[in-house]
Amino acid sequence: MTRVLVADDHPIFRDGLAMLLASVDGIEVLGTAADGAEAVAKALQLRPDVVVMDVQMPSLNGVEATRRLAAEAPGIGIVVLTMSEDDGTVFAAIRAGARGYLVKGAEQEEIVRAITTVASGGAVFGATLALRIAEFFTAGPAVRTEAFPQLTAREREILDLLASGRSNQQIADTLFLSPKTVRNNVSNVFAKLQVADRSEAIVRAREAGLGR
Repeated sequence: MTRVLVADDHPIFRDGLAMLLASVDGIEVLGTAADGAEAVAKALQLRPDVVVMDVQMPSLNGVEATRRLAAEAPGIGIVVLTMSEDDGTVFAAIRAGARGYLVKGAEQEEIVRAITTVASGGAVFGATLALRIAEFFTAGPAVRTEAFPQLTAREREILDLLASGRSNQQIADTLFLSPKTVRNNVSNVFAKLQVADRSEAIVRAREAGLGR
C-alpha cells in the first residue's frame, strides 16, 4: 500500500484528487494540506511514502516545502503537480528534491504511475518535461546567460540583490533608491517572473546564477 499526502491550496482540486487517489487500489490517502507549511508539518507527522505537492501555495510555496522535506525526511518522495511548465519552476523543484513533476491535467493513470514510481525510488517528469530537461543539460551553461530577458537592467540588479538575501531596505541603501522604488521594482519582478512571493523569486534567481 502506497501512503499519500495531497497538498494544494485549491480545495476543489485538492479534495477531488484525494478522492480520486483513494479510489485506486494500492493507494491510501493519509490526508490533505492547504499550504506548504501544513504539508511539511503533516508529512513529518504522518510519514507518507509520497507527497503530491502543488507549487503555488500560501504560507510556504511548494518548492520551499519540498526543500525542507528533502532535508528533514529524505525518505518521503515528492511529486510536484502544478499548472506551471516554466523552466525555472521545473528546475527549482528538481533542485529542491522533487522526484516527480507533472502538470495539472495529467491523466489519472499518469498521476498514479508517477506516485508508485516515486514511492519505489524512481523519478518521473512526464514526456514533455523530460525532453526539456534533456535539452537544458545538452545545451549546457550557455542557457543561463539569457535568464530573465523580460527584466530591465534595474530589475535584474534588484533581483540579484534579492537573491543574495538582502531586504528591501538594504537594497534601497545599496542602490541609493527610495524604499518605495525598490518595492515597485520588486513587484514588477514578481509579475514578470510569475512568482507568488519573495522566496520563490529567490529560488528562481539562484537557479539562474544570481545572488552569488
